[in-house]
Amino acid sequence: MSHTMSPARVCILRLSAVGDVCHALPVVRTLQAAWPGTCFTWIIGRLEAGLVGDIPGIEFIIFDKAKGLHAYRELRRTLRGRRFDLLLHMQMSLRASLASVFAVRAPVKLGFDRERAHDYQWLFTNRRISYQPRQHVMDSLFGFAQACGITERVLRWDIPIPAAAAAFAREHIPDTVPALVISPCANARFRNFRNWRAERYAAVADYAAQTLGMRVLLTSGPGAVEQDYGRAILAATRTPPLNLIGQTNLKQLLAVLQRAAALISPDSGPAHMATAVGTPVIGLYASTNPERAAPYFSRHWCVNRYPEAMREFNHQDAATAPWGTRVRDLRAMDLIRVEDVTQKLVELMAARAH
Repeated sequence: MSHTMSPARVCILRLSAVGDVCHALPVVRTLQAAWPGTCFTWIIGRLEAGLVGDIPGIEFIIFDKAKGLHAYRELRRTLRGRRFDLLLHMQMSLRASLASVFAVRAPVKLGFDRERAHDYQWLFTNRRISYQPRQHVMDSLFGFAQACGITERVLRWDIPIPAAAAAFAREHIPDTVPALVISPCANARFRNFRNWRAERYAAVADYAAQTLGMRVLLTSGPGAVEQDYGRAILAATRTPPLNLIGQTNLKQLLAVLQRAAALISPDSGPAHMATAVGTPVIGLYASTNPERAAPYFSRHWCVNRYPEAMREFNHQDAATAPWGTRVRDLRAMDLIRVEDVTQKLVELMAARAH
């Protein structure tokens, strides 16, 4: 494939998760810029479609994994009779690969290289991107554009924010006071290992409110763990933040993040949503490697205790361990101190003032 070849129809297969969809979107924007006459179809998960599914110029087809086998039949019925010139298979999961086999007709199915293609993805593709070691997730996804001969990068997201969501954000974050958003909970699959202690979040929230004069808001999903986390943080604060946990949809959350001065979060979807709207993120990293998964433009703001956690709990050197190795120990995030986070916040707000 070359830059000069502009395919008529391209299918993008990236179902989940929110953070990874945010990583994939600039790649899609890059392809749109290089191939202005191409029709793009994106097969995406239901939750993730709630964030990006109204982007103009892209056809979104929802694959609802909750429907089980019926989801495959529904997708096949939707795409019956259609043929794409190119499939960009950007998700390493058996679910996505089966969807590509059952529903997507394309002569070229481009996937990850054999070294990185988990879940046997290489069995479901006939072209592969070039292997590059130790890349950030977004950089690895740009390998798909490079495989198409496109070396320029368009680092923009332009996710629409509806007027009602923007009004919701203005209601909770006035123009007069800088706002700090704390999104304390990571993905449920890794929640026990990625999350910082509630009382430490509370200490940072108090510091932001009392010392820096910031308005502090809590956000997260509606699950029981998130609700418990919010209550624990509120109980430990002297200046309770506004608790929006479970009170926002993804568009409202995106609008809130856009109006915030900063976000504090572990490795999670909201960290990458904030990046999409230009908000700096103080990322809390000990369980996962920020060199691979940090908010793309905020790597210098991250608190990085991953190397120490790898040595102490995995008995591995982060520089030589397999890329993507996680520290699955409940004590890992305790290596991040309150003062590590407040110092980053002070530095960030000082930089913002200039």
